[in-house]
Amino acid sequence: MHPLSLWRWRHNPLYRCTDRLQGWTALVLLLLVPVLGVGAAYVIGDAAHRHYLADAEHRRQTLRLTTAVLVHDAPDHPEPGSAEARENRYPAPVRFTDRDGRTRTGEAEVLPGLRAGSSVEVWVDADGRIAEPPLNAERIRSRTMGWALVAFLTVTFAGGVVYRCVTVVLRRRNLAEWDTEWARTAKRWTTSP
Repeated sequence: MHPLSLWRWRHNPLYRCTDRLQGWTALVLLLLVPVLGVGAAYVIGDAAHRHYLADAEHRRQTLRLTTAVLVHDAPDHPEPGSAEARENRYPAPVRFTDRDGRTRTGEAEVLPGLRAGSSVEVWVDADGRIAEPPLNAERIRSRTMGWALVAFLTVTFAGGVVYRCVTVVLRRRNLAEWDTEWARTAKRWTTSP
């Protein structure tokens, strides 16, 4: 709400009913949107948190951690030793043995710069395919916060859209009333004596 919008509550002979309605709409949205936004963030964040916890637990129960060997060298990071290099992973071909004792190959995300023959741990599903690892607590928290933020911003955006729609409708109504009044008044101003 623009600070100059407060004039809509003062007594003024030019004051219109639509001005009061626009002011009240702004006030209600200003009070309601943060409350609804926090509520939506909590509900969506809680649902996302429970979903990611259940998914991580399901993955821990259905996947198994096994050791694989790099088939080829992993790509080097452009800035070896940097914090980014320690966080990034690169796809590289690996070889591992499944539960039935068969040798399999697949692609796994590994640290940059690892050489062929290096051992890495991979998560494997029941069919012997390399799978995404279960989410750790930090990633669950990060994704939960992301969904909560999206929910809050969505409610905020919706409040802005509602206010904009109300102002457009009221402006059209004001212009229509002005046209009607002008049609009655213009006759007196434009007729010659």
